[in-house]
Amino acid sequence: MKQRNGTSGDATRRGAERSGATRGMQSRGTMSAGRQAHSGQKNRAGQRGAAARRQGNEDQAQNRGGSRSHAAYARDAQASASPRRDVHAAEGNYIEGRRAAFEALRTGFPIKRALIAQGVENDPAVRDLLAGLGEAGVSVKSVARAQLDAISSHGAHQGIVLEVGKFPYADLADIIAAAGPADRPALVVVLDHVTDAGNFGAIVRSAEVVGAAGVVIPNKRSAEVTVATYKTSAGAVMHVPIAQVPNIARALEDLKSAGFWVGGATEHAEGICWDAPFEGRVALVMGSEGDGISRLVLDTCDFTTKLPQRGATESLNVAQAATALCFEWLRRNQTALDRVGE
Repeated sequence: MKQRNGTSGDATRRGAERSGATRGMQSRGTMSAGRQAHSGQKNRAGQRGAAARRQGNEDQAQNRGGSRSHAAYARDAQASASPRRDVHAAEGNYIEGRRAAFEALRTGFPIKRALIAQGVENDPAVRDLLAGLGEAGVSVKSVARAQLDAISSHGAHQGIVLEVGKFPYADLADIIAAAGPADRPALVVVLDHVTDAGNFGAIVRSAEVVGAAGVVIPNKRSAEVTVATYKTSAGAVMHVPIAQVPNIARALEDLKSAGFWVGGATEHAEGICWDAPFEGRVALVMGSEGDGISRLVLDTCDFTTKLPQRGATESLNVAQAATALCFEWLRRNQTALDRVGE
């Protein structure tokens, strides 16, 4: 669990700023010397630099994937051309991967069309998926795998991408309504500017698994529901309400008014989660990967908590920590939740 930068973090930033200033002075000195050089020397140096950069890129590709053919490099160049930028401009309108696609079908999520990689039609799992798409009246188009690679957030589309409408975010009031009566245990996970799509998707998946009423995120400077979060959440974004709000602190006040006890996860908390008041209605706040929970949001929390630790590693990342805390909430409220379900 990450937290606000303390004195050591300030010192680190000041050191980075001084280092950046030094590099800037060195860079300006180098530029001044370059202007005094002959134009022909600059041209030859530029040619040598371009050649070196090309060679460096090829060496990096070799190191990542071993020996590659010229055709492979050509495919990479084609995938990174302008169509890729156009696709990513609307990446939130796609779902990739077989499990996420099955979940979209099962939940009745609106699907415009399906793109299937050429050559995967005979795979048993894909055949089942195609049958479901046909029953739902979804048009299917067979395309080159390179086209799916261009759409995919991290190349794990498994031969299928669904084009869908814009993700239907919930209102905070919807999440409060989903929590049920004020005397019923409920969990709402609140993310204070978590920016990594993988972390966001993993947190949504954990929240859905333990039966959270919803997830709250800010509407700016935060990870959103995109093709990456459909994949990393294994389709969980279609099963739990996700609300975008303009102000996290104000949303926490609204949750308090609905009977929620607000707890912030911070590695600097004095008490551990085994002793935290997780019974009943809890709004669990997780901070950003870099700065943790902001000062204003932290001041809004009713209590803070952290995971116990015995090893030498500084802390878990925000997704791992959120998962552990979600399940601690479930453990505390399991009996009460079972009675609700009877």
